[in-house]
Amino acid sequence: MTSAASDQQLAPRKLRHGQAHRIVFANEKGGTGKSTTAVHVAVALSYLGARVAAIDLDPRQRTMHRYIENRLATLEKRGLTLPTPACEVFRGQNTGDLLAMIRQLEASCDFLIIDNPGRDDAYARIAVENADTLVTPMNDSFVDFDLIGQVDAETFKVKKLSFFAELIWEARMKRSRMTIEKQRPEMDWIVVRNRTGHVEARNQARLHKALTEMAKRVGFRVTQGLSERVVYRELFPSGLTLLDKGHLGELGTSHLVARQELRSLVKALNLPDFARAQSELELA
Repeated sequence: MTSAASDQQLAPRKLRHGQAHRIVFANEKGGTGKSTTAVHVAVALSYLGARVAAIDLDPRQRTMHRYIENRLATLEKRGLTLPTPACEVFRGQNTGDLLAMIRQLEASCDFLIIDNPGRDDAYARIAVENADTLVTPMNDSFVDFDLIGQVDAETFKVKKLSFFAELIWEARMKRSRMTIEKQRPEMDWIVVRNRTGHVEARNQARLHKALTEMAKRVGFRVTQGLSERVVYRELFPSGLTLLDKGHLGELGTSHLVARQELRSLVKALNLPDFARAQSELELA
């Protein structure tokens, strides 16, 4: 298996002409902040001037779609105009319908974001296979790590891959053919450590060691994500995000720190440059 170093500096990439960059958020465990992270990345890219579209692959919960719905309702009620990605729920009947939806939406955007459901199904697998950037948010715990790999109870060394890592490995094999035949970039898999604020230091060090070992074996990068902050839950009803300066009321220090976390995350994703981008993401 290929290897990938964690938190390494990567060379900047460019968007191919007429080809949207596909970012898929996937984790088969709920409660990891997957949809929240997807929404904030989508809005951040919109603030940078990118044309962003999104597909919510969970027609029952449709968390990402509800967030954007709430956002549009708030903007209409307050008479505001803020950068907002387009978002649709996939309700097709087969994987061919999903591929058709991907082609339709990416024809008019720079980035296509797909929020996978917290389960394994045919649509989730198709999304992963078509990811240019695959983002797997996880809580800082061995409960979440177990989705990727199993560790020895005494030494905390990785014993073997878990089903999700094997699924991604298979998807990358299929993806390698797509890289050649359809001139797509190689898949960049990033594990994002969310909700790190209340983790005991020794356990955090053990988890970091296990992730570093697994990253070398499987070929993903590791980066810090969004800490556990009440503000994310509070923003959902309004659909606003940490980026909407001037519309959130008085902000405390924790809000400013959270903005910096988001700016660091977007930078760590190493997404392709695009023509309308500013020099950097101004969040604070």
